[in-house]
Amino acid sequence: MKSASPEKVQLPLPLAFRPALGRGDFLVSACNADAVAWIDRWPSWTYPHLVIYGPEGCGKTHLAHVFVERSGALVLSAPDEVVLAFLIHESRAVVFEGADKLAGNPDGERFLFHLMNLQKENGSSLLMISDTAPSAWGVHLPDLRSRLLAAQVAGIEAPDDALLEGVFLKLFADRRVDVDADVVQYVLPRIQRSFAGVKALVESLDAAALSKTRRITIPLARDVLAEKSR
Repeated sequence: MKSASPEKVQLPLPLAFRPALGRGDFLVSACNADAVAWIDRWPSWTYPHLVIYGPEGCGKTHLAHVFVERSGALVLSAPDEVVLAFLIHESRAVVFEGADKLAGNPDGERFLFHLMNLQKENGSSLLMISDTAPSAWGVHLPDLRSRLLAAQVAGIEAPDDALLEGVFLKLFADRRVDVDADVVQYVLPRIQRSFAGVKALVESLDAAALSKTRRITIPLARDVLAEKSR
């Protein structure tokens, strides 16, 4: 009697993919509607400083990309004195990603304070992206703390079922992979109900499908979930 041949396994190549980051690609739900409304409202902000905060994978960076497209903003992820000097002579909107990471760093806090002052004086906008609300950053510089407390704040909350399903399908669409709706309905009750949980599962399912040269189906999803639970 012939023994069953082992399942063919193909090592997946680490191919890069470009997520769709346009305004029309952003999935709007009750949990993120406030943040989206602020981006859509630009340049008619009532105050020049806006903080958008939320957990990993919630769409903060996507909204920052939309804002850059609309405003032509400069993007910072660390203090940059050259940019600060440039803004003295030319008014431009600015996005600062990871602004909360500057808290507790004296030089970083002073930079953010000067940047906020400069944008206000120039009549320009500053969008700050962070994981938490400014009140939780633990800022030491009193003047910066007062500026942050005066800023407009929009939080992105925990996702509802409809948004999680939409994020799941979008992440696969970004990878140009078709997944049936029944697969989504099967996996969502069985994973961490967060943006990060959906992202991690999409990566695992895509890698498993590539390595086994199989479509993403419920049986494959069941195998991947079982492997992740070990």
